[in-house]
Amino acid sequence: MVYRRFENTVAVRIDRGEEILEQLKEVCTRENIRLATVSAIGALGEFTVGVYNVEEKKYYKNTFRGAYEIVSLAGNITTMDGAYYAHLHLSAADGSGGCVGGHLNGAVVSATCELFLQVIDGEIDRFYDDVTGLNLMKL
Repeated sequence: MVYRRFENTVAVRIDRGEEILEQLKEVCTRENIRLATVSAIGALGEFTVGVYNVEEKKYYKNTFRGAYEIVSLAGNITTMDGAYYAHLHLSAADGSGGCVGGHLNGAVVSATCELFLQVIDGEIDRFYDDVTGLNLMKL
């Protein structure tokens, strides 16, 4: 992974074999990013996404392997109890154009991933919500 910062924008290239969430955390830690939006495109060889069932307060995960193109990777960086917290969703297309997606749990790059962080001046922390079972933003 390599990156370059331009004031409040960080351009990141995540390379073949690297895991996106790990590399994103590394950049945010190095650059002390506490609040940002995330956007990316690229190619994946393996990824895991989940769908949350509110009634059960449980994520159901699906893992996919093969040749996939990132159609959309979007989300945000905040904090929880003052520590780094990423919330990302991913949609990816297979060779026939079929898309799958959900809450991103992990993704390994097969060719490249071009990720942009739009850094926001400030900080938003999260709290655990008993009703939904999710970590919601404190606003």
